[in-house]
Amino acid sequence: MNNALHDSVIGEGPDVVLLHGLFGQGGNLGSIARALQHEFRVHTPDLPDHGHSQWTAEPSIDGYANAIATWMAERRLPYAHFVGHSLGGKVAMQLALSKPALVDKLVVADIAPVAYPPGHDDVFAGMAAVAAGRCGSRQEAAALLAQHIREPAVVQFLQLSLRREADGVYQWRLNREGLEVGYAHLRAALAADVPFDGDALFIRGGDSNYVTEAAVPEIERLFSHVAIETIAGTGHWLHAEKPAVFNALVLDFLV
Repeated sequence: MNNALHDSVIGEGPDVVLLHGLFGQGGNLGSIARALQHEFRVHTPDLPDHGHSQWTAEPSIDGYANAIATWMAERRLPYAHFVGHSLGGKVAMQLALSKPALVDKLVVADIAPVAYPPGHDDVFAGMAAVAAGRCGSRQEAAALLAQHIREPAVVQFLQLSLRREADGVYQWRLNREGLEVGYAHLRAALAADVPFDGDALFIRGGDSNYVTEAAVPEIERLFSHVAIETIAGTGHWLHAEKPAVFNALVLDFLV
């Protein structure tokens, strides 16, 4: 695999780094990248074990944050604004807490620094079925995924991480087995002795249960200067469900 994280860059101006969620890749955040490119230089890396980036032996939030810090040094980025969704938000939070000099302003989309219960058993089962099924088409892969996953949108989303090998068989580009092994680490709560004292904005979906009122005290404990916004009528994929509202909130906060 590659020694560095795969990334893309658009725009000119102060640096903004966008971090995608679990099972995703940088391209998933294209809408917000395009919305920011007129004011910022926007970086969209694939997190380790995702997209075209390298795989790791033991996926964890700490490991991913350290990988982003190393990538920033390679790209000669002394600091940047961060916008992270779900897993990407947790990685951005960890970076802000452990290496605050690297993070200017922080935007976290629909995730909190708390522990989460398992919620992706169906996804792991569906991906394992595809890996074992040696599918010759995306349609075959989708049919296998649908046997385990009820939401058609999730099936469609996961197919973005399939690639066709030289023998014509579709396999996962992401580190399916490694992510399942490290899943408990990715769900764990964040901890820090000192809160992040930079400006932070948490945006949650009004119909999502990822950022509950019970999580707010922990958010406020770890992030001293935080605002929390709720987008009504949206779930966990708030940036895709209401991109205009989400993009406007982010742009207004960063500018």
